[in-house]
Amino acid sequence: MSDKSGHIIIVGAGAAGLMAARELARTGTRVTILEARDRCGGRIHSLPASRFGYPAEGGAEFVHGEAPVTRGLLREAGLSLQAMAGTPWSFDGAKLSPGGRHNPHEAELQAVLRGLHEDLTVAEFLRRHFAGDEYAEMRHAITRTVEGYDAADPERASLLALREEWMDGGHRNQGRIDGGYGALAEFLVAECRKLGVAIRLGAVVAAIEEDGAAIAVRCANGDVQRGDRVILTVPLPLLREIALPPSAREKAAAADDIGFGNVIKILLSFSRPWWGDRAEGLADLSFLFSDETIPVWWTQRSSDHPALTGWLGGPRTAELAHLDAQGLIDAGLKSLAAVFGMSREIITRELVAAEAANWAHDRFARGAYSWATPQTRAVQAILARADGAVLFSGEALYRGHDMGTVEAALASGLETAQMILRE
Repeated sequence: MSDKSGHIIIVGAGAAGLMAARELARTGTRVTILEARDRCGGRIHSLPASRFGYPAEGGAEFVHGEAPVTRGLLREAGLSLQAMAGTPWSFDGAKLSPGGRHNPHEAELQAVLRGLHEDLTVAEFLRRHFAGDEYAEMRHAITRTVEGYDAADPERASLLALREEWMDGGHRNQGRIDGGYGALAEFLVAECRKLGVAIRLGAVVAAIEEDGAAIAVRCANGDVQRGDRVILTVPLPLLREIALPPSAREKAAAADDIGFGNVIKILLSFSRPWWGDRAEGLADLSFLFSDETIPVWWTQRSSDHPALTGWLGGPRTAELAHLDAQGLIDAGLKSLAAVFGMSREIITRELVAAEAANWAHDRFARGAYSWATPQTRAVQAILARADGAVLFSGEALYRGHDMGTVEAALASGLETAQMILRE
């Protein structure tokens, strides 16, 4: 055991927690993970392949951009990454068209973005620079993208944090892990166990207390773990539900200046890819965009499983907060029926399996992932400091390009562990 690091307790067995645990345990540091769920992975949640025909993702699904930490782990685990294939289509309320919607003001948007030096919210940016009627469609498209893809509130979301994404011409290359993110989580769990990490499931942390020179972590069932330091990797909303020592409580309060968004995800598995029967030629469909209640859908194009995944992100998920899983599935089927001009009953006949998740209703997540406000970068610097016995880690603290992703969580966990080991 490393005398320098002592006993580290990690709260949360998601990507950040598992990555931090592995890095610490590699040095001989004693590590205990306390996980509230009855499984590891957190917001990585692969569903049974026996039910859907493939490891359907109830949570995180895509690998975004370069993702060096993720890709390094995939190589270690012997897992492959499949590039997203196919053609995106859009529905304008009347007809389906291939490709995304063209923005005639793209050059002007890029020029204004390049000249921007002060941060402001996305909504204020649009009001200040693109208020005219001729920009109405562009404002609508940008707002929907910020709400949907980033799960963010345009009235609070940082324009500078999103600028690089837009300057790259949109959302860069995306891929899926062959076997799903669940396979990557299983690899990390196996690595942790092999290195002697103790993983305790069903351990709902209620309080963290200073106990002399040590730290006591109290669980809701009465169990107590004592260690030298604690790494909190839980989603931001859960920080309010854990009693913390005064110094850590002050730091955690700053997290209110980091946005946290919600996602509703609907998974529909069919007996066959019936959308390929369309006269428009949708056999190569990848993504489908519309303004329906469930506005984004995608296929498993790289693997040809006959499935559609529906997605609604951001503030608009509150409009469906009253629906249970079956209600969300019905809303998804209604949206598909409107896009394809078919009856819901005909689509339902092809349905083999269905699942839906509103991540705001998940007791141990309270939402999906974080996003930046104009104040976020300063807050992240405060939360990432190594001072005190309680440290913070997770995708919300990542200061790179793809905040809110699994890559962000892995990178943050790795950075936190290395920070402890450098002391």
